[in-house]
Order: sequence, then C-alpha cells, then structure tokens
Amino acid sequence: MKLFFSLLASLVLSTSAFADQGISDTEILVGMHTDISGPASMIGKQSVDGANMRFEEFNKKGGAYGRTIKFIVEDHQYTVPRAVQASNKLLRKDKIAFMLGSLGTPMNNAVMTDQLSMNVPNLFPLTAARSMFDPFHKLKFTSGSTYYDQIRTGVKYLVENNNRSNVCVLYEDTDFGQEIVDGVKDQLAEMGMPLIEMASAKPTDTDFTAQIKKLQNAGCDVVAMGTIVRTTILPFMKSKEINWTDVDFVSTAASYYNVVAEQPNGVMNGLYCLNGIVFPYYDTASPVEKEWWDSFKNKFDYEPNTGAAYGYIFADLFIEAIERAGQDLNIDSFVSAMESIVDYVDPLETSTVSFSETSRQGSNVSYFFQVKDERFEVISGPISY
Repeated sequence: MKLFFSLLASLVLSTSAFADQGISDTEILVGMHTDISGPASMIGKQSVDGANMRFEEFNKKGGAYGRTIKFIVEDHQYTVPRAVQASNKLLRKDKIAFMLGSLGTPMNNAVMTDQLSMNVPNLFPLTAARSMFDPFHKLKFTSGSTYYDQIRTGVKYLVENNNRSNVCVLYEDTDFGQEIVDGVKDQLAEMGMPLIEMASAKPTDTDFTAQIKKLQNAGCDVVAMGTIVRTTILPFMKSKEINWTDVDFVSTAASYYNVVAEQPNGVMNGLYCLNGIVFPYYDTASPVEKEWWDSFKNKFDYEPNTGAAYGYIFADLFIEAIERAGQDLNIDSFVSAMESIVDYVDPLETSTVSFSETSRQGSNVSYFFQVKDERFEVISGPISY
C-alpha cells in the first residue's frame, strides 16, 4: 500500500511538473517539428518563416502581458523517427508549452500520445487528418476540413459531373495515405460503386512508372491521390509522358501548393485539388493580401507560398488565444480562450474559424480547384460538410 501511494504521488508530481512548462512571466515557448530539408521542405520551411514573421511582429510590439514568444523549430525531414527525436527534444529539453503547425500526418500521430501526456497542446498541425481532432481531446485543435471529406467530395464531383465510373487510388503508404483510401472506399460504398485498383508509393519515391502503368492497365478514369507535393507532381507528369489523358487526377490539401500548379510548360494543367482556403495570386490579391505578400518577400527575399500563409495565420490565431487568456496564462486558461473563439477572421481574410467546448475543428469548408494555365482556379465552393 505504501508503495502504491508512493508511485501515485510520483505520478502526480510528474504530471504537475509538466502542467505549465514553457510559460514564465516574460516568455512563452512554442515548438514546431517540420520538414526543412526533406521531400516536403517547400511547405515546412515556408510555414516556419510565416510563423516567425508573425511572432516577430508580436514581440516587437512588446508581446502580451509582459510575455514574448520564443519559437523553436526542429527539422524532421518528413520521417517518423526524426519527428520522434525532434518532439522529444522540444518537449523535454526545450520544455515548450505549445506545439504549433507541425507537419505531417504520420509524424503528428507518432508523437501525439507522448505530447498530450505532458499537457502540451497540439495546435493547427499542417495535416488535415481526422486524428488531429478525433477522438476528442481538450488539447487538440485543428483549423480546417479533412483529407477524408475533401477526397470524398472530389470523387463524387468527378463521377457525377465528368461521367466517370472507374475510380482508383494512388497513395503514400503512410497514415496520411490511409486517410485517402478510407475516404474513397466510403464514398464509393455510398454510391454503390467498386474500387477498381490501388497503387502505393513511399514518400521518397521518384519513379512512378510502375504505379501509373498499373492504374492505366486497370482502366481507371479517376485517380484519387493520397500524395503530397513531389509525389503528386511526378505521377501526374508520368501520365502525360505516356499520353494517358482520358483520366482525372484529384488530390487534397496536401497538394495545394504553388509549386504543384506552376510546374513549367503547363504540365500540371488539368489536375483537380481541394483545399480549405484560397491562396492569393499577387496580381489578383486583395490590398490586405498584397501588403502581407510584400512584407514577406521583403523580409525573406522570396515569394511566399501556401505554407507561408498557413504559418502566419496559425501564429496569429495562437496570439489571439494567449491575448484572450490574459495575465494568468496557463494551459487551462489557454484552452478556455481557444474555446471562446467564434468567427475569427484570419489576418489575410482567407477563412473564418470557430471553436467551442465540444468542437476542436475550426472550419469544415473546402474549395474545389483545377489547375489551369499553371494556376489553381476555383471551379466549385465553398463546400461545407
């Protein structure tokens, strides 16, 4: 009995030690594990810069209630083992209070249980997996629509509007890819249609000849893609290289990045994609978007992409919550502040999000795009689920 109570006391002390780590009277420690040098670095690096830009603006104005933000980033190169190492460093060595905008479904899933056990909220990860808010946990907050809902919408649209009947899946063999497989299977079951064929790949694959030939030989006329940036570009290009044109490829938010649409010579024209926000193009941007764009380019000396916008928006939403939490900032007051956010409009005016005591998904809206003239153009939406 004495041993039992001794262990119980140790557990309580251990949990309380983590309760408000990373929050002092002068500083808030925020961490991110993301891809800076791997296959998704064009997303990760820009999201880091976008968040840094907003945090620097905040800090230069004196922060909130005497506290400024220290932002600590670790490179996981889009691999799970490195994500586990990065998260462990951020949680135990750096002792962050909040995890913000971390990239990748498999990476977030791999560290989530440990992170939440240390009372560190997972905020607005750069993944649209359902596991980022379901099952419910008070410390999990995500911002937009899910891959699952997006791919279901894409498949339904193409079957009904493009007279397609042979739906197939090309997916990364990861937790992320499984989201797409689940969504396609459930949508086809609802429509009473079979799944014709599936082909898988690794996130690091660079040759998709076998996968594309397999899907072509199966007679696919829709290919739902559970792929990220590079693994979207390469198989789509391969389909055109072999002159397989009587087929529609549809992807999700994981592919909605300028670099996909802007591949030279219009090679990505025709690709369908869904995403929760409409990223601006400079020549058609609003004054607010242009001002942000100019500030970003002047600061970092390159053009922002969707990742930069996400980083900036997520940092702003985090700042909104800590300002609402007030002087007595701790994890509980932060969570209460997040739950009070209703109809928050991001600083680029791209979307509106709301949270509550029972809802951790800020928005369930998507837009349907097609690449035309090397740009994502909205063809339908906004779509609410």
